[in-house]
Amino acid sequence: MANFHVYAAGTGSNVEHPAIRRIGIADVFDALRLGFEDFWDKPSHYVFLCLIYPVVGVFLITWTSGGNALQLIYPLVTGFALLGPFAALGLYEISRRREQHLDTSWKHAFEVRQSPAMPAIAVLGIMLMALFVAWLFTAQALFAWLYGDSAPASYTAFITDVLTTQRGWTLMVVGNLVGLMFALVALSTTVVAFPLLLDRDIGAYAAVETSARAIMANPIPMLLWGLIVAAGLVLGSIPLLVGLAIVLPVLGHSTWHLYRKLIEPAPAPVPVKKTRKRPT
Repeated sequence: MANFHVYAAGTGSNVEHPAIRRIGIADVFDALRLGFEDFWDKPSHYVFLCLIYPVVGVFLITWTSGGNALQLIYPLVTGFALLGPFAALGLYEISRRREQHLDTSWKHAFEVRQSPAMPAIAVLGIMLMALFVAWLFTAQALFAWLYGDSAPASYTAFITDVLTTQRGWTLMVVGNLVGLMFALVALSTTVVAFPLLLDRDIGAYAAVETSARAIMANPIPMLLWGLIVAAGLVLGSIPLLVGLAIVLPVLGHSTWHLYRKLIEPAPAPVPVKKTRKRPT
């Protein structure tokens, strides 16, 4: 666990810099198609894995409603996108096993715990959680700036105020722009980081750096991917978050295939030739 896997791989070897491929818009939609095929292979397993996602969402909405924090419902729902790359770890593993024609039973999704890159994965997971918390604090600060310390009287009154008043429009526009900045940070640092670490133990820093290089090399396809993820989460959230049980696994599997399209495979290890010692 050299440097807690932040700068180097778990073996303490030099940091690897995987080669980035240039992809097109068609590749993004192909990754989405392959992700849906993975989901469709055994959908009951994947829905089971992701039920906790909408359940936690409903719990948080109920909690905020009872705690006079209605203004945090929207930031909580949209903030799930920041945690999605980490939450989908098990789905990457299922796609990886299907790719290798191995057993894809849902129990294998939990084998990510045995990954040698788990310390690096944990570091990035903590980073995303910190980003999620920072987004909630920012959203609450923006609400307090516009509305003061008073909590919304009711859900209906709050929605009416947001849709029909100047401060409500400001909250929507500024809030969404700030949220977009948080989403771009998450996308640019983790778009391939978690699948890469699951595939190769190269360290957290190298995984984040590779994600940033992938974004810079493919800005239009990656922006499209970010819009697809955002649209999918919004559509999945509309029916009381239940749709997320379908949207999340499809996006998770698709992320694995997008990683395969973006990153060159690791070079095969060079076999070491044994030399005979000459008799003295």
